[in-house]
Amino acid sequence: MKELVVVSGKGGTGKTCIVGSFAAVARNKVLVDCDVDASNLHLLLKPEQSTQKPFYGMPKAVIDKDKCSECGICADLCRFDSILEFEVNSLACEGCAVCYHACPNQAIRMAEHLSGYLYVSDTRFGRLVHAKLDIGEGNSGKLVAAVRQQARRIAEDNRCDLIVTDGPPGIGCPVISSLSGADLALIVTEPTLSGLHDMERVLALVDHFEGKAAVCINKFDLSISNTEEIQRKCNEKGVPIAGKIPYDKEVIEAVRAGCLVVDYTSGKIKDSISGLWDEIKKQLSL
Repeated sequence: MKELVVVSGKGGTGKTCIVGSFAAVARNKVLVDCDVDASNLHLLLKPEQSTQKPFYGMPKAVIDKDKCSECGICADLCRFDSILEFEVNSLACEGCAVCYHACPNQAIRMAEHLSGYLYVSDTRFGRLVHAKLDIGEGNSGKLVAAVRQQARRIAEDNRCDLIVTDGPPGIGCPVISSLSGADLALIVTEPTLSGLHDMERVLALVDHFEGKAAVCINKFDLSISNTEEIQRKCNEKGVPIAGKIPYDKEVIEAVRAGCLVVDYTSGKIKDSISGLWDEIKKQLSL
């Protein structure tokens, strides 16, 4: 079983549209959305049925008023200013438990805190594992790990050959959690200076964890000079260009209609995505 993770250094590069297209052309796979802070792959895949499981993040401090002597030690030690008038603001509490250990009266306990939900959904392309954090909640790296573990269990139980993951943008904890143990990271970038910079950051992250990477240049024809610079940087680092997708207004129309790009478009866009998938299969030895 192989795992492909599609990531980008910034949001809006088109990775979710690409993963949605892969969902239509890949066979015997499990689909995963690890962008738990802003999950949107399900909007394209339109799940027919879902089951949900609660996700509990870091425990939060709770003060027992009957035991509290209002000494103020907890409020003085809290680095996040989450304790006001001897009550804990759960949105500000980071679950570090300093107040719990420092309280002389043992009036503080660390309680389980519901942070969001993990979903397993049925789509016309197979199983989709995704999640949603509640407003203001953190610990998305921990939730990403839970999503990937669930997807791997489903893939093993159904003897799937592939896991296709829509990863989060950036280089933070959720991205690290998405990339760990993956067979290939497909980095989607754009021919802009910020796109080049963010691609290099993600490449450095993949290299740090000794992973394997390939690059897709989306809307490559908007700036041929920047596309050539991206290609030059990738050649220097020995990273293959798996595909180049041209700009087309039909892609925007497909997104507005809530349709997959390969279902809505034709011609050069569909051919370029098909060529990208063929190259990905070679990289994964599928």
